Amino acid sequence: MALVEDSTTQSAYLNDFGVNCTSDTITAKVIFEQPDLVLAGNQIVSTDYQLTAKVSDFGTLIAGALITVDSVAYTVRELRKLDDGIFCEISIQKT
Repeated sequence: MALVEDSTTQSAYLNDFGVNCTSDTITAKVIFEQPDLVLAGNQIVSTDYQLTAKVSDFGTLIAGALITVDSVAYTVRELRKLDDGIFCEISIQKT
């Protein structure tokens, strides 16, 4: 049986594991990740905040745009489409 990708299957992962995210008038579920990065020869630990979202929800965000993730304010640093362009990865920083 072929797997049919539609808005329901695209949202299933986000609905199960996502958190609420808002930018301007758009509110949708995103996957929020905050891995630590070790920099400068193990001298600095930095947190790299990232979102995975549907392009149809947040694909038009630009650097400097404000976005709220789980009631915390962030600023968009960069947005990159993933694979087939249905999802995007958004790099953010605390505001």
